[in-house]
Amino acid sequence: MPLFLCLMAGSTLAGEWGLRPGDTPFARHELEALPGRSFRFFDGGESLYGRDGAYAYTYSMDNGGGTAWGTYRIAGDGSICVDFANGFARCDLYVRNGSRVILITEKGERFPVR
Repeated sequence: MPLFLCLMAGSTLAGEWGLRPGDTPFARHELEALPGRSFRFFDGGESLYGRDGAYAYTYSMDNGGGTAWGTYRIAGDGSICVDFANGFARCDLYVRNGSRVILITEKGERFPVR
């Protein structure tokens, strides 16, 4: 039971993501296709979802370079939750809006994917 509560505490409920008109969260089959996929952002950063649940975010050189490592899981609300090796954890929601893919953070920040 404590594990379930811990997992729930780490993700925002679907209705709390601050979706905008036209935002459609990734479908389950899209989430299950994440292993081996990467997303490049306009600031030059890149998220990589490993086939074994590993996660890496590589910062652009303009943002100091380097890579943050961790593991990811798909939460019940369709968000992607990452537990970083440094102890930090967060959940993000991928949505489509028209032809664009956007990552929405728990804080409501929006990062379009290239």
